[in-house]
Amino acid sequence: MKSTHLSLIAGAAVLAAITGFATVTAPGAPADTGAKSAALLPVERSSLVCPEPSNSDLAETQYTSFTPAGAGGDAKGTAELKPALPVADDEDETDPKKIKKAEEAAKKAKEKAEKPVLAVEEQGKPVVAEANGAGAPALVGTATGKLAPGWAAQQTTEVTAGGARGLLGVTCTAPDTDFWFPGASTAKSRQDYIHLTNPDDTGAVADIELYGPEGALKSDVGDGITVPARSSVALLLSTLTSEAVDQLTAHVTTRSGRIGAVVMSADDGVGSDWITASEDPSGTLVLPGIPADATSVQLVAFAPGEDDADVKVQLMGKNATFSPAGNATLHIKSSMTATVDLKDVTRGEPGSLRLSPVRKDRATPIVAALRVVRGKGDKQEVGYIPATGPVGARASVPDNRAKGSTLSLTAPGATAKVKVTASAGSEGGEPAVETYTVKAGTTIAVTPKAPDGLKGAYALTVETTSGGPVHASRTLARTEGGVEMFTVQTLPDDRGTIEVPTARQDLSVLDD
Repeated sequence: MKSTHLSLIAGAAVLAAITGFATVTAPGAPADTGAKSAALLPVERSSLVCPEPSNSDLAETQYTSFTPAGAGGDAKGTAELKPALPVADDEDETDPKKIKKAEEAAKKAKEKAEKPVLAVEEQGKPVVAEANGAGAPALVGTATGKLAPGWAAQQTTEVTAGGARGLLGVTCTAPDTDFWFPGASTAKSRQDYIHLTNPDDTGAVADIELYGPEGALKSDVGDGITVPARSSVALLLSTLTSEAVDQLTAHVTTRSGRIGAVVMSADDGVGSDWITASEDPSGTLVLPGIPADATSVQLVAFAPGEDDADVKVQLMGKNATFSPAGNATLHIKSSMTATVDLKDVTRGEPGSLRLSPVRKDRATPIVAALRVVRGKGDKQEVGYIPATGPVGARASVPDNRAKGSTLSLTAPGATAKVKVTASAGSEGGEPAVETYTVKAGTTIAVTPKAPDGLKGAYALTVETTSGGPVHASRTLARTEGGVEMFTVQTLPDDRGTIEVPTARQDLSVLDD
């Protein structure tokens, strides 16, 4: 038994060393049995993936990466985004010359993937990189030490002509295993590609399910999709099924590994933008930041469980919360996508949508997104707003310019106060701070105060200081050829801290 005791004691010592939070007690001393709350500590590692920006030769892309100022982990740290590896051709090749050429190309691609496209070197200041044309790759990256907590990145692409015309913005996402995309489509007028990016050194296998207004769509090719290590694949949704559906819900899960997933949607005559994943299924959802001048707003919702959902549809406007005329409630059948045309629901004022159960004792989890159109005729532009979680302690959006940024804040429950910090510019400028009060059940849209002496791009960081919860989004707009192009990014909690249980030594486990 002596050797067992020694191994257990050694194990306890190692655990204490690893966590850094154990209290080591001398043998024979009374054990501390008092319960201690978990410590809230900065994360020490973060991962992000960004999809391939565009297949248009006219695309102009700007990447922006940022870690907010504040307490971080280790004094040292890195935060780099590197190119994903190209997916190798599966076709068998026997020609020695072609095999050698392919091997050389793979070697060069691997060497290129080791060089960062952009790297954050200090907290509180964004870094920017640019890429033009259709050759820009997907990116994968990791942040460590003091640069990990709250690390964020965005890619913003402008395409001035063609089927992908528009301002396309997407927040680079943390890899996960489960994603819901209400608002995707297999209609003939749409070109929706789902991008799957694997940041890890081992391959991942993903499944894609599509659900229309009548339920699951037939598909024989959406299962078992291989995403090679540190690579990205893009699949046209309309090739996964023979059914053309205007508004559907795409569900992406992984059998093995983890991925980042996002949908690039191009709509003939209306423009293009990214559709990011909805907040996880919940009985109550908030979709913040409908532009005041929206000419068309469509709500797309889905109930993934076995039960139907009956939800209240409410608009939180500038001064109050109200139900849209004729659309106060929505019935969503289980495993079927429901769509509601809310038209110009905001009527010239900013607003946010809240979905909640008609009966509190029957809160069926749902996912949802908004398809928003600004402009009319051939001057239309489309954007998407998914349901999103609250800002929580802190959230950031990296890419803001001297003009064209609008921050939307909504408080669905209690009145709240938030602090908004405009960071230093990527090429110069001093941070600026403003505080806003958001009344319960309302939405405010503000033009952030830009940093003094701004040069380049800057980041916005939103912190809830009292009340709440607060949900937020940022609209980035630009006028090109008479088209008011725009894109909307939500600001959920950056999860820059994590609860770590307080460990203590308990030698009672060594008793016979």
